[in-house]
Parts: sequence; C-alpha cells; structure tokens
Amino acid sequence: MLVSHTVLDYAGIEVAEVACRHRSGRGAETEPSSGYGLVFVRRGCFVRHADGAREVLDPTVAFARAPGQEQHYDHPTDAGDDCTALTFDEPTAAALWGAAPPERPLTVSARLDFAHRQLLAEGRRGADPDALYEHAVNLAAATLSQSEPEPLHAARPSSRRARRRLVHDTREALAEAPARALPALARELGVSPHHLSRVFHAHTGHTIAQHRLQLRGRAALERIANGEDSLARLAAELGFADQSHLTRTIRQQTGHTPTQLRTLIHSGSPAPGS
Repeated sequence: MLVSHTVLDYAGIEVAEVACRHRSGRGAETEPSSGYGLVFVRRGCFVRHADGAREVLDPTVAFARAPGQEQHYDHPTDAGDDCTALTFDEPTAAALWGAAPPERPLTVSARLDFAHRQLLAEGRRGADPDALYEHAVNLAAATLSQSEPEPLHAARPSSRRARRRLVHDTREALAEAPARALPALARELGVSPHHLSRVFHAHTGHTIAQHRLQLRGRAALERIANGEDSLARLAAELGFADQSHLTRTIRQQTGHTPTQLRTLIHSGSPAPGS
C-alpha cells in the first residue's frame, strides 16, 4: 500500500511525504513515472529498476525521475519505507538539471538529510509557502549540484558585479511589491529561482523569504506607529497568514508584541535594551 500526503503545492513545486507498506518481494508491473521529481528516502530500503539499471535506495541517497520513465520497485523486507518526494513542473525541472535528470542516485549528506526532513516538518506545520518554495528549490539544487559546486567567491569580477546588481534589483522589486513570489520575481529578473535565491543569500546572509518577512514587519511597525489599532486588518493587508503570524513575526524581529510596541511608541518610553 502506498500513501502520499502533500504538504506544499505551490508555483510549480509539490512536496509530499510518501509511505510505502508493501510486503517484501517484487513490486507491481513496470509503469511510467508521472512527472519530474527528486525523492529522498527517510526510512527503510527499496530497489528501483529504471532505464535498464537497478539501484538500491536507502536514506544515504536520493534519486531523480522524469515523465514517462519506465520503472518498478522491489521491496527487500516487510518493514516498508518512507520518503520525501519533490515534484517539479517542466520549467522548474529544466532550471534545476537542464536537458535531463541525473541517471544515477545522488549522495545525501547529513546536512541534506536534515534539510529535507526540516522541509517536510515545516510543510506539515503550514509554514509560509514562499519560504517552503525557496527551501525546496535550494534543497533540490544543492542535492543535484554536489559534484560540481560553483562557489560565489570564485566568480570573475564581471560576474560579481552582475550578482551585486541582481541583489540590488531584487531589493528594489521587493520594496515595490513585497508579496511578489520567488518564481515570478526570478522570471522578471531573467534568472532561475535557485540562482536568484543563492546569490541573494550569499550577499545578504538571509533568504528572499526572510527578507520579504522583514519588509512586512517594518511596514507593520510603521502603521502601528501611525496609529493602526486593528492587528487583524494589518495582518490581512500586509500579507501575513493571520493575526497570530503577524504577532509572532513582530515578536521575533523586535522582542516585543505589537501591543507592547504600540504602548512603548505612544507613551514615548524607550524599549528595554535600546
């Protein structure tokens, strides 16, 4: 029995937790893969047959798949297995791996293993879709490009200037429209979502999703300082998931709740530690 639960379906990427409970033995008849994807094994072991190759898959590796790829799975034990499956639309897949997905399993380091488990946990909690999207893109790109890293510090001066310009353009675009999602932003700037996310993080120290949240937090503080008294309206108009999300964000960014900040601002008292 195979059970799949989707925790993110956003802008061309789907993230799902997949549980397989087949008894040991040969799997079902060969069937075509349904889409582009990258699968991480969280628990257990199984054997995948695809394109004439036989690969044993366990939590130390991930594998890529493409639409129409003939495959079937064997199960060496009755214990079953659990996986984290990332599925991409065609443009996202092309940006990640070019003309074709890698044919061999990809080594999953401890860091990458933690990253895909963290992505799944964040998805279960209903985290911000933009943050989840960026996490998923970067996880996939990091897994796919381990053998050919491209350190930013090794770039030519002209490349460094181009990347700084890209970061500046990203800041300008988000200042104008903070709600602009990473895929749309990348299309507008003429780069892949992964490249944009990676360059922005390298230059600023935080992700685009985190930067967007900082901008929303600053906008909320400005309106609180100007007398806004409805946190629910503020949350809805600034793109927070709800009033609780607004309150958590403000507290994380400032150490105070919106109500405390309103009191401090309008009483003229300095914030503790300022």
